[in-house]
Amino acid sequence: MKKIWIILILTLVVSCAYSQTTSGNDSKKNLTVKEWKKSADGKSPRSLDHVTKYDAQGRKCEEIEYTSNGTVRDRVVYEYGSNGKVSRQIIYEGSSKVVRIRKYEYNTDGTKHKQYNYAPNGKLLSVKEFEYVR
Repeated sequence: MKKIWIILILTLVVSCAYSQTTSGNDSKKNLTVKEWKKSADGKSPRSLDHVTKYDAQGRKCEEIEYTSNGTVRDRVVYEYGSNGKVSRQIIYEGSSKVVRIRKYEYNTDGTKHKQYNYAPNGKLLSVKEFEYVR
């Protein structure tokens, strides 16, 4: 499970870096980004490592991480609220087993206020509060 969280964190960092190199969401509308892994010696065939999908509004709607043999390791689906911000993330182990659900609240300035972490059965597991210090 720790490995999944590390992968998710790295994925978010890469996604943020990618989003900063594009001009707005227009360039990401209905885009699918595939990341391929190759061996250092170049002798092994490349394998699909990660896929990020964007919807018609250019918002990230799904991320899929693959194992070296091509099966789905984990998947994150993003849902958006009327404010245009991520309102919920559904985290899957493999392609279909829900392992965690996250819901978000935002401050009036658009920054995250709280993150609620739920088990698949709906039980609240923890709450993360965000504090912004200047």
